[in-house]
Amino acid sequence: QVQLVESGGGSVQAGGSLRLSCVASGFIFSTRAMDWYRQAPGKQRELVATITNTGSTNYADFVNGRFTISRDNAENTVYLQMNRLNPEDTAVYCCHVRLRMPLYRDYWGLGTQVTVSL
Repeated sequence: QVQLVESGGGSVQAGGSLRLSCVASGFIFSTRAMDWYRQAPGKQRELVATITNTGSTNYADFVNGRFTISRDNAENTVYLQMNRLNPEDTAVYCCHVRLRMPLYRDYWGLGTQVTVSL
């Protein structure tokens, strides 16, 4: 049974930092790319960052060097370090994995709320 459990969200002032964590289980974590998505109220879900199984990373344009995605395969955990947060970053942040089961299927965590105030 695939599970993704996020933590680390909270309320911060603009300019602050948060580190999100997502613990995965139910699949061979080290072999899969992992993503962080976010969804703000009234907006569509959007991709924030991706890390491949080999550690290559990719970020949405709005990240602009402020966030870092990383992974610890020994702990089955993917992280999102977020610095220089601004109110536009307020959203529920979820981690995601796509697995072949044998057809491809997307799995999502429940998410963690990030609120940034002025």
